[in-house]
Amino acid sequence: MTLPKSKVAVLRTTPESAVADFARLMDLADMRQELDPQHRTLLKVNISWHVYYPACSTSPWQLEGVIRGLLGAGFDSKRILAAQNSTVVVDPHVGVRNNKLEPVLNSFGIKNIWLNDKESEADWIRYEPKGKMLVLNDVYPDGLMIPKSLIGANIVHLPTLKTHVFTEMTGAMKNAFGGLLHLKRHWTHSVIHETLVDLLTIQKEIHPGVFAVMDGAISGDGPGPRAMRLRVTNLLLASRDQVAIDATAAKLMGFDPLTIRFLRLANDAGLGNADPRNIDLVGDDVSNVNLHYARNENTFASRGQKLIYHGPLKPLEKILLRSPLVPWSYAASKAYHDGYWYPFVGKPRKARIMESGWGTLFRDGYEPKGVA
Repeated sequence: MTLPKSKVAVLRTTPESAVADFARLMDLADMRQELDPQHRTLLKVNISWHVYYPACSTSPWQLEGVIRGLLGAGFDSKRILAAQNSTVVVDPHVGVRNNKLEPVLNSFGIKNIWLNDKESEADWIRYEPKGKMLVLNDVYPDGLMIPKSLIGANIVHLPTLKTHVFTEMTGAMKNAFGGLLHLKRHWTHSVIHETLVDLLTIQKEIHPGVFAVMDGAISGDGPGPRAMRLRVTNLLLASRDQVAIDATAAKLMGFDPLTIRFLRLANDAGLGNADPRNIDLVGDDVSNVNLHYARNENTFASRGQKLIYHGPLKPLEKILLRSPLVPWSYAASKAYHDGYWYPFVGKPRKARIMESGWGTLFRDGYEPKGVA
């Protein structure tokens, strides 16, 4: 399927200008053409860890900048909600505080929707996709469940620029993973690339508008989304095309987007443009940017998971990950990341970033003043 060219806005930013830069970025990316203020608008916050580790989760300046951009475009704050989701190893209630997102939301009077699993406060309903599913109907033969609150609402994804142990890079498309699927979403990890394409198909069916704003002020290289090496990169991206923004992020990292499976699949399915030749970049010139990030790095935990998903332990996948034995994997991940990696590896890396202007902005108690 041949699509018209997609537009991705990219700006260079600073700690002093970031909040204002987000509004300009959104205008450059044609946000007003994609999102209708008459619909509820959900800000899909990305909390990849409940501790503050730069580049890991949505930043407070990203959240504030996007909210101000929406309000400046005529959106009603009462019709803007922050959509948060749990994972089996991350507590978003802690994360929204530690990442200083809570004071931003409180300042603008924006409430949270907690998207957990179907036994939670979210109203989960059975959904039958109209478009072709690559894997989800097979992964969930008893039916696919999604949160009712997402249907009919605009969605604005708030990812960060970082790599990922399972998908090589993670951005707008991966950000839907936590919101649309319940806590059994780890069942899809062995077919994660196809899953992201299926989720984009569903998003195009249930949301009147889909937009993404990516924070690359600080970005992550290596075995993301948590155990990353951190760099100050001072970049912001936005687009109406979820495939194109992720492809652009991948190219900035130094990757060929069409060699990343979920991007190639989405491109070939006509869900968006992953070929840089079909993407128009607007804003600042980043044609010579190559961050030279590493692909396919693993942590101790992800190596073990890949042995189950793709290696010699594959025959035991259902026993290990879909039975009463499954809590062992959650405990192992928490022990590794929270008990070892963050205290002994992550904190020293974070300390170097906290010496930058971005660290000063965060450390000094990020407290936005609200709407002027």
